[in-house]
Amino acid sequence: MDHDNYPDTYILEILGKVRTIAMVGASPNWKRPSNFAMKYLQEKGYRVIPVNPRVAETGGEILGEKVLPSLREVPGTIDMVDIFRNSEAAGSITDEAIAVAAEKGLQVIWMQLGVCNEAAARRAEEAGLSVVMNRCPKIEWARLHSELSWGGFNSGVLTSRRRRLQSA
Repeated sequence: MDHDNYPDTYILEILGKVRTIAMVGASPNWKRPSNFAMKYLQEKGYRVIPVNPRVAETGGEILGEKVLPSLREVPGTIDMVDIFRNSEAAGSITDEAIAVAAEKGLQVIWMQLGVCNEAAARRAEEAGLSVVMNRCPKIEWARLHSELSWGGFNSGVLTSRRRRLQSA
């Protein structure tokens, strides 16, 4: 797989078959991108389970979901692991995901914007998992479902041009 260029069909297939996402690095802070992405994906019908060892220590919740300390602790199945950590940390997270893949029914490793780890991607693919790197599922869902206008893009509503006054 060319991890610099994903066909839209590949991304659409993943987003279409995934229902449960474990988001590693999810934050309870509403200002953080992981929180916003989690909320958006929940609104699109995905169950997003936050995985964050520090927040799990206090028995925390994020957007109505109990925060868990590790992928192994997630009950039931996980279709996709969404990694909101740095590229170096993505290696050990991917290894943990591979270790629980058969038990959890895991199909996809997704590394967020700016997160690339070719060695981890290779290991995941050798284990039979699909991999996406340096992309955001929220952005890809919006792009592929013509929802970028939700953020003000190509909506025809937000513009820097002055309106022309029409003469009477």
